[in-house]
Amino acid sequence: MEIPSSLYVAVFYGTFLGVLLGYYGSLGCLEEEKVGLFKLKAFINHPDGKSLSSWGGEVDDCCRWEHVTCDNNTYRVIRLSLGSVRNWERGKWYLNASLLLPFQQLQILHLSDNYLAGFEGILSLKRLRVLNLKGNGWFTAIPILSALPSLKVLNLAENSINSSQLQGLKYSGKLEVLDLWRNELMGGIPSIIGTLTSLKSLSLGSNDLNGSLSMKGLCKLNLEELDLSVNRFEGSLPACLSNLTSLRLLDLSQNDLHGTIPSSLFSNLGSLEYISLSSNYFEGTIYFGSLYNHSRLEVFELVGNEKYLKVETENPTQSFPLFQLKILSLSRCILNWPSRVVPRFLLSQYDLKVVNLRYNHMIGDVPTWLLANNTKLEYLSFKNNSLTGVLDLRSNPKHYHILVLDFSLNCIHGELSPDIGSIFPRLEVLNLTRNALQGKIPSSMGDMKRLVSLDLSNNNLSGEVPEPMTMGCISLEVLRLSSNSLHGVFPTKSNLTRLLSLSLDDNYFSGEISRGFSNSSRLVLLDISNNSLRGQIPDWIGEFSSLTTLSLSSNCLEGAVPTSFCKLNELSFLDFSHNKIGPTLPPCANLSNMKFLNLQSNEFTGPIPHVLSEATSLVTLNLGGNKISGPIPPWIHLLSELRVLLLNGNQLEDSIPLHLCQLKSISIMDLSHNHLSGTIPSCLDNITFGREVVFIDGTFFSDAFAKMYTATSSYLYESHLSMLQQDIGVGLASPGGSEEIEFVTKSRSESYKGKLLYYMSGLDLSGNKLTGPIPPEMGNLSGIHTLNLSYNQLTGSIPETFSNLQEIESLDLSHNMLIGQIPPQMIELYSLAVFTVAYNNLSGKLPERKAQFGTFEESSYEGNPLLCGLPLNQSCNPAREPPATAPANEEKEYSWELSFLWSFGGSFGMAFLGIVTFLYLNSYCRELLFYFIAKHAPFLRV
Repeated sequence: MEIPSSLYVAVFYGTFLGVLLGYYGSLGCLEEEKVGLFKLKAFINHPDGKSLSSWGGEVDDCCRWEHVTCDNNTYRVIRLSLGSVRNWERGKWYLNASLLLPFQQLQILHLSDNYLAGFEGILSLKRLRVLNLKGNGWFTAIPILSALPSLKVLNLAENSINSSQLQGLKYSGKLEVLDLWRNELMGGIPSIIGTLTSLKSLSLGSNDLNGSLSMKGLCKLNLEELDLSVNRFEGSLPACLSNLTSLRLLDLSQNDLHGTIPSSLFSNLGSLEYISLSSNYFEGTIYFGSLYNHSRLEVFELVGNEKYLKVETENPTQSFPLFQLKILSLSRCILNWPSRVVPRFLLSQYDLKVVNLRYNHMIGDVPTWLLANNTKLEYLSFKNNSLTGVLDLRSNPKHYHILVLDFSLNCIHGELSPDIGSIFPRLEVLNLTRNALQGKIPSSMGDMKRLVSLDLSNNNLSGEVPEPMTMGCISLEVLRLSSNSLHGVFPTKSNLTRLLSLSLDDNYFSGEISRGFSNSSRLVLLDISNNSLRGQIPDWIGEFSSLTTLSLSSNCLEGAVPTSFCKLNELSFLDFSHNKIGPTLPPCANLSNMKFLNLQSNEFTGPIPHVLSEATSLVTLNLGGNKISGPIPPWIHLLSELRVLLLNGNQLEDSIPLHLCQLKSISIMDLSHNHLSGTIPSCLDNITFGREVVFIDGTFFSDAFAKMYTATSSYLYESHLSMLQQDIGVGLASPGGSEEIEFVTKSRSESYKGKLLYYMSGLDLSGNKLTGPIPPEMGNLSGIHTLNLSYNQLTGSIPETFSNLQEIESLDLSHNMLIGQIPPQMIELYSLAVFTVAYNNLSGKLPERKAQFGTFEESSYEGNPLLCGLPLNQSCNPAREPPATAPANEEKEYSWELSFLWSFGGSFGMAFLGIVTFLYLNSYCRELLFYFIAKHAPFLRV
């Protein structure tokens, strides 16, 4: 067959062009641009940096260098991705803009995360469409955009730009995306943004914008994405928001917005895909049904609202919505009141990845069907509702995607599914605390190789801890089994090498402390208190070099504290209370970081351990209920951070040292039931005892284990702004050692812990041998709540200055030798609830029965015979007071006494007159009487 000549011509020219293009293609990038890249590299690395090391290496073609992209046809550089190429240790710097002039075809320039502070000269790139300067931190000035006429995307997030530096935006007529997230903008929304007529995506999130949310300029734009989150906008939502009919993303979270959320807002914005209104002050009712026709909706977030907000998810006119949600976060609201049902529209959702319905007061059975319907679910939390029923997982398939499952603080009962571990093989957080679960812990838990946190505390679980779990959960960092009915011995075979926090308190574990703990050498918190453990503290306890919290209280432990205890250099909370440990602490103990030390009710003897003088960070020290003797040491003043000092119930002697007065931060001091003598130091008024304004800081909170577990959902909302993937954050906190103080107040022993410790103050010196008067300076303790000086040998009067104890609630001065009158000014102590001065030598009239003194009964004053006035029966003025109505038997007794006195007086008078008459008439007897008087009583002679 003859081939047409035209085909030969075509083949010839094709071959020619192919060779020509291949020839030029082999040349790679332009020499001018290659030289420009070398100069740019040298400038970035000046003086001694080593970034971009591959440039100029074995590959000569700069189009094949990393961070460089060329056009496939012209071989001109069109993209430079130079993010994070300069080491942060080299500080902030300015880029010479002229170094970019060789790249006139450049369309995309990434210079993010380089600590770049600005440009030297004018950045002139006419083809540039995208400029990314995110995360430099120091960048303060917007480039002159008139030299960037093609710019459409400007990312200035995470820099230091303020509102006055935005004027350069007026030359950006083609700008479509502006990201100013996390800068230093203040005031209202900058008015210049309203002039950017081509703008489609805007982020002003994480700034310090404030005032009412005025959007006059913004509402005229054709915005598709708007992020105003994490500011301080206040007031109600502007009505013009509903004009933004092209809006796909709306984020107003973490502001101070209030008022209602109108249903018309959602019904007009039919293109919405992403809505976040979390952490505001909205109130009223929001009707979720107004979103049912939004077929594009994927994300809805409304959590952490600080007002009374009702949310009604049910739509009476439409059973199921048109959308298929990916993310639903709806918590801390009044959901579906009064039915409080789990949203029924979820029955039609099959593509959910994150469901957060915490703190919503919902009732009904556990919605396990959510797991069955959404096999791609990654996060599911119904924490703190009122769900009941059984966590029935038998019909559920394996869930390979779920990372977090949280049904804590509900009313779920029944047993855990035996194969729960195989159903959730990739689960990382399981929280079922504070339910009513029964039965044993399934051995299949050991199949959860990726489990990071397991919390089954505060249930009714029984049996032993299964060994397959301690051997199989190799990723476990937090294990909480507190407050159950578990028994036996913790498995000695354990592979929990990553464990950081272990809480087994309030169970029935017995035997010696398990050797299995020793395999968890990274432990930060260990709480095995309130069990039936016996034996001694093991020597291997010293292997926990990172331990900060150790609680062994309320067991049957005995013997000495091992010397290996001295290796625990990080301890800040130690509770050995209610055991039989003693007789002292090892002298080598390192207590420099110790804040809370409780050795109450043990077998400690001898003087207060001198090693405590090194515990200068101590906040609470409890040595009560031991057999410690000797004086309170003078070095006690070194513990300057002390807020609570409990030395009660020991055998301490000598006087109260003046050094105690230097502990000015003390709020609670108990020296009761010792053998202390001498006088009460007048300088005790130097101590705070609640006088200062209460400031709730971290003083009374132990450094218990706390860690934020964070995973990233596979869901990624496609946005032009700085929107990351949906983060899944869960706090892996263990309360650990809860600082609890036992202190006698209002005549009974009370326990104080947590925030109560900030408000409680008291001084107890009762049950000692203190003498002398009560110092009047003690009336200066105006913030004290409890003062107990009973059962001593105090003398003198009650100081009138006690009327200054305006916060006093309990005052006990009983069983002393006090004299004088109770100061009448004390009726002004309006907080006084318990008052006793029984068994002293007080006298005089009792204070008027007004205010609190009108509530005290006779028992408050008994044992003081010279006191008078109500409520005692002893009258202060019996002659002037009308006789009280007496019972009939008392009247009869009084009548008999009166008759006896009259008859006795009359008889005595008659006898006396008879003797006088007899002597007058009989002279002989009269002479004998006078002779007897003269001889035996001459002083009666006249």
